[in-house]
Amino acid sequence: MTEGVQVLISVDPDSSVPPYEQVRVQLAELIGDGRLPVGSRLPTVRQLAADLRLAANTVARAYRELEAAGLLETRGRNGTFVAPGRDDAVDRLQRAAAGYAAEAARLGVPPATALALVRAALDAVRPG
Repeated sequence: MTEGVQVLISVDPDSSVPPYEQVRVQLAELIGDGRLPVGSRLPTVRQLAADLRLAANTVARAYRELEAAGLLETRGRNGTFVAPGRDDAVDRLQRAAAGYAAEAARLGVPPATALALVRAALDAVRPG
């Protein structure tokens, strides 16, 4: 699976979107649409960083955020894998989030502003 991921992910150094976010969004899309099925082993942080010519901390941040979102799981020395147990609602939201992130990047909206807009929208629909 390592080779497939390497080919499918690219980072645009001239983009206003930070490299870790480019990696995170692309991996989330690959997971969300099934191109990276549950149980797929991802490259090590160091390997993917070397392949993309990024700092290891950049890839590690993308992996951490995907793990926090429930899309990846780290099994210690065994590696990082696409997490099982996602449900349809989470998958649908992930696809919507990936689309939103891509549109925000296309429009040149900084990630902090895009996140603030999502937080405001969530607050607006929260009962209370």
